[in-house]
Amino acid sequence: MQNQGKSLTNLHKEMRACRSCLEAGHEIVPPAIFSGGMGARIMTIGQAPGITEVEADRPFNAGSGQRLFKWLAEVGIEETWFRTTQYMTSVTKCYPGRSASGSGDRVPSRAEQVLCRPYLDREIELIDPALIIPIGRLAINLFFPKSLKLTDIIGTQKEFQGRNIVPLPHSSGASRWHQVEANRIHIRQAVALIGDHTRALYPELFDR
Repeated sequence: MQNQGKSLTNLHKEMRACRSCLEAGHEIVPPAIFSGGMGARIMTIGQAPGITEVEADRPFNAGSGQRLFKWLAEVGIEETWFRTTQYMTSVTKCYPGRSASGSGDRVPSRAEQVLCRPYLDREIELIDPALIIPIGRLAINLFFPKSLKLTDIIGTQKEFQGRNIVPLPHSSGASRWHQVEANRIHIRQAVALIGDHTRALYPELFDR
């Protein structure tokens, strides 16, 4: 565990120092944004940090985080506990800037995803989470076929390489999917599954 901890520390230093996308000509704003350490059993994977995440130096800050933790609070998962004990990362680690239309943030290109993927693979290997929560389509596509609609995915779970995968929709205000009442049923189903897995992993939290 000690060597793994050192390896994770080294990985974090590498991610913070990485400028591969900038050097390849992609307009991003470093540094990498992530949180958590060894011992986490749950990992969230978002799309990419936004500008407020860069300013606060933490994933899912501001509106996206408020909505995410409002969902999780429905099954007794507290934000402070989660942020201080679990692992939060994203498909690409740096802020990609605004979209060309000016509406929302730019979706990281395929090339950027390829450049950043080794970091995510190493995070998963080192943290070894029992539960992965991919949030938003870009992260969900890592584990589910792109051909499936969100209504066919959200509220379901699957096992992947010995890990439980329970997806959630993008929680930012720029997403309209979670604003549709019919879709909120799927979100509640997904959150219930996350609650079940969290109770199994941390029964002491719910026995108080």
